Amino acid sequence: MKVRFLLDENLSPRLKVAVLRLNPAIDILRVGEINTPPLGTLDPDVLRYLELSQRLLVTDNRASMPSHLEAHWAEGGHIWGLFWVRPRISIGQLAQELLLIWETTEAEEWIDQLEWIPF
Repeated sequence: MKVRFLLDENLSPRLKVAVLRLNPAIDILRVGEINTPPLGTLDPDVLRYLELSQRLLVTDNRASMPSHLEAHWAEGGHIWGLFWVRPRISIGQLAQELLLIWETTEAEEWIDQLEWIPF
């Protein structure tokens, strides 16, 4: 199965536009859009959404997400991957990284995996 992305609400909406310019077939949503958690959704609810929707989270939230992720796993939950965005990466470079991931990997490879991007 192809990777399906969910962008954290703290990331620029321009990132989604940049990714879709590279390949409009990529399944990428952002928190706050239709059929996603609304803006302001708490991390535990975002993690549950990720599990049910089979989406990989792209986030720069290194403050609250780690502890919520540990709690999610402790409760027996799973995620379809999580990418921590490195500080000061350009939107263009980040979009290229997501395109590369989408083109070269399958969603199942990222289950319960955490990774920093760019790699």
